[in-house]
Amino acid sequence: MQELPPPQSIPAAWFGPEVSDRTDLWLSHLDADDVAELEAAAKECLNQGLEIADITARNFVLPNFGPRLVEFQAELLRGIGFGLLRGLPVAGYDRELAAAIFFGVGAHLGHARSQNGEGHLLGHVRDVGANSGDMNVRIYQTSERQSFHTDSCDIVALLCLKEAIEGGDSLVVSAVTIFNEMRRQRPDLLPFLFEPLATDRRGEVDTGQKPYFQIPVFSWHEGHLTTIYQRQYIDSAQRFDDAPRLTALHVEALDMYDELANDPALNFSMRLQPGDMQFVYNHALLHDRTGFRDHDDPADKRHLLRLWLACPGDRPLPDCFAERFGSTTIGDRGGVFVPGTRLHAPLD
Repeated sequence: MQELPPPQSIPAAWFGPEVSDRTDLWLSHLDADDVAELEAAAKECLNQGLEIADITARNFVLPNFGPRLVEFQAELLRGIGFGLLRGLPVAGYDRELAAAIFFGVGAHLGHARSQNGEGHLLGHVRDVGANSGDMNVRIYQTSERQSFHTDSCDIVALLCLKEAIEGGDSLVVSAVTIFNEMRRQRPDLLPFLFEPLATDRRGEVDTGQKPYFQIPVFSWHEGHLTTIYQRQYIDSAQRFDDAPRLTALHVEALDMYDELANDPALNFSMRLQPGDMQFVYNHALLHDRTGFRDHDDPADKRHLLRLWLACPGDRPLPDCFAERFGSTTIGDRGGVFVPGTRLHAPLD
């Protein structure tokens, strides 16, 4: 049995109840000057005729707010791993202006990556009536409860445009704390999560790839504990005859991982309000969303914009991540690419 990494005592190893009320650690309010600067930068880009996907940190000029985003990125990568910027008055914006501001903020944190085979650099999280029973459907396209997972990028960001009538709350949990608790309670199970497990690509398959990839839930590389996880996709990969089989011990280890992720002693939830921008560091944290009841009027339905970001200055990743991220090159990794993928940032 392989030697386990030591217990992790880093800022990202937190318990939900400890940080939920410590809003000073993760919640920042935008003031009038911040909003004015963001609006001015976005309008300047749009007035120049730039497409949303062409916005960069260089042309989205933030002389005062930009340095704060540098500090914010450092907290995401090396601190507690998540943060919320609150106070963007999106109710008064059209979709293009909201998207330009969000994309511009993201550009100061990292480089946008494709979120699906269609090359969407700007994602839309909403219920489109997709069938969650379809193995090639991604759950964010429904109103159902997701499960704790990571996305295929360094940082995932959300901008809330509209909230549901009920539910749709955001949950976060520290994968570092899950590791520590498993190491304390069941160290015999933990090695099974350091073995490569088959994970379903859900139909988004590039040339020469299998319909699944193999990667451990936990990796220990150059002093960093990194997680990648989507239990539904691990389970559905078993539909492929050539995928390595999950043993009873793999399943027991995965079940414990899920049980800890869903433990209120570890996780906590927050309600995203219109104008909230949430950022979560995928290599140390998992995120989730509760099911929701939506509005009848299409104009009022729950709607969030999403970014997947590759971050300069981030941690090194082991070679196995290239199987999913396409590359392990810092600042240029992550995303989904298939034949014919064309990068763009759709507004609808």
